[in-house]
Amino acid sequence: MDALLILGGLLLILAGLVWLVMRAFTTSLLWGWASLLPPFTLLYVLRHWPSARPALLLSGLGIIPLVVGLTLLASHDAQRLEAILSLSWLKPEVQAPAELAIDLRGQLNGRPFAPQQAELLDGVLSLREGQDFFAQSELVIRLPEIDSGPVQIDVLPADTGALPEVEISWLLPEQELPEARRLSRGYTLHLNLQPVAPNKLAGDFHLVMPAQFKTTLSGKLELFRNGLRYQGEEVDRQFDSVDTVSYVIHDYLERRFATRQVQLQPIGSLNFPLQSIELNVSARINGNLQQLPITLQKLKGRGWQVASDNFAAVPSAVIASAAEKPETLVAALPERVTRPLDRRVRFSLEGLLRSPSRYYDLNMRAVTERGNTAEGRFQGVDQDERIILRQRMNGRGEVSYRLLPQEIIRIELLEP
Repeated sequence: MDALLILGGLLLILAGLVWLVMRAFTTSLLWGWASLLPPFTLLYVLRHWPSARPALLLSGLGIIPLVVGLTLLASHDAQRLEAILSLSWLKPEVQAPAELAIDLRGQLNGRPFAPQQAELLDGVLSLREGQDFFAQSELVIRLPEIDSGPVQIDVLPADTGALPEVEISWLLPEQELPEARRLSRGYTLHLNLQPVAPNKLAGDFHLVMPAQFKTTLSGKLELFRNGLRYQGEEVDRQFDSVDTVSYVIHDYLERRFATRQVQLQPIGSLNFPLQSIELNVSARINGNLQQLPITLQKLKGRGWQVASDNFAAVPSAVIASAAEKPETLVAALPERVTRPLDRRVRFSLEGLLRSPSRYYDLNMRAVTERGNTAEGRFQGVDQDERIILRQRMNGRGEVSYRLLPQEIIRIELLEP
């Protein structure tokens, strides 16, 4: 509605100005040409007011819907109004630099093919043209098992055996679903991709499919080899991908348990876009497998972050000790290797919260302010900083205690 009012007001103002110029030409040819210039138009209005008045009234009527339309627009979309008034729409659009340097020439299904997206994930190389859910055109090559190094593959039409599978798909304007073709042999493929820090591959790409597929592609290719994106040397936490979420969780666990010995298990697939995620993740921390509830939020300007994450960076002493070889430790501290470690010595609630992984699965007893006693094996600290104790009952059942540190008046470690 606001757009119609603004457009209608502008049309009335324009019609009034055109009528004013026509009235000036009816006065005299000289006044007509002069009224095309704004200063002389004002002079004509002052000198010939009776003739100019109807046209000015028409333009004045156009101001009313124009003001009403701008007011309505400002009430529900102030940013759009600001962009209109600032005339930013007149400036030429600046194209953002491409993330990937893709220089491929050729066609797919007989049409020019210029992919904007390229990645190699879990052995599947995909080139996509178009940003919609279904790509306008897409090339997918399912490669055999590859490692983290270079990717070098050469296939000739006469080759047999376990070869990469090539799939092409395209979506025509009159189609609702894309059409696809697959080929497992009888094509020519050359890949020579070298690693480029931090997470890319770049090199030569050459593909020729049989004539009936009308598909040839050749040139230089650069692609991502995981779902992470970088800003400089830092991971871009605002990018939506499973790899980004996994990176955030892995970093959080390292800082929470103050150790680099963290092996995060796969978290599965996620349906983006999302603003928050609740997961039960499995991770092997210092050799012990733990189940941890994790809540993630996507914050504006900061990207994905674990809720209530206030843990500091991993101390440099921990990093150095993790990198040190076991033989060096044995040579430096032989008495600590041969003497059994009793963790009950100097055990405290503060030490437990500071290094929970050190006491994982050990038997403990806690006494609360209300005089209740909870005994069980320590299972870690949840995201609300509650201490988890799990006790196995007679038979197959078990009971779990979750205690806030401020509720505990005494806690004991019952085994070394």
